[in-house]
Amino acid sequence: MDKKTLQQLKQLRKSLRQDAVAAKKPRVQLVVPSDKELFLRAMADVKPLTIQQFAHPPQPVSPWPRQQRIEDGSVYADMTDFWPWDELAEGEQLHFSRPGMRLEQLKRLKKGEFAIDGELDLHGETVDSARQQVAHFLVQSQARKYRCVRIIHGKGLSSKDGFPILKLKLKNWLVQRDEVLAFVQAKPSQGCAGAVLVLLRVDRGRR
Repeated sequence: MDKKTLQQLKQLRKSLRQDAVAAKKPRVQLVVPSDKELFLRAMADVKPLTIQQFAHPPQPVSPWPRQQRIEDGSVYADMTDFWPWDELAEGEQLHFSRPGMRLEQLKRLKKGEFAIDGELDLHGETVDSARQQVAHFLVQSQARKYRCVRIIHGKGLSSKDGFPILKLKLKNWLVQRDEVLAFVQAKPSQGCAGAVLVLLRVDRGRR
């Protein structure tokens, strides 16, 4: 064996010994921190803010009832004419009751057993003026704690086609008013087909 080959074998043996020693050394396992641990480390120097509650100043109470502000149109703005009920059969009686309305009260209203606390006559009114008159009347009636009122809409005898226009409008308007619990056509002695009896919600908390 020549000298060069011997030198190569010595280097190979040295390399194998180094590999064997490295294999016996314990391997260091890297621990990767979780997202929560990383967040806590990042927030370690952060101090929580002191929560200070803001005291809102009390709102001044208006001397005027909210629903009596009729001049700005806000009270009757929800009394729209664009309502699903756009037809009224000839001779059809006005009739409506809120869900949950007691049947005995509705029967009493149909029989005219409720005392009429107030009345509104819409003869000679246009659609726009009638809408305002109805809104004002309902607001004032509820403020006075009226239970049952009568609204005279007429039979439409003086209208162009002899059709009671305000009768249909009134039907749509009343359904959209929260204070209206029910309404029916008046009895013959109370106006019959030209008037409607309206049962109003009474706010017990304002008594």
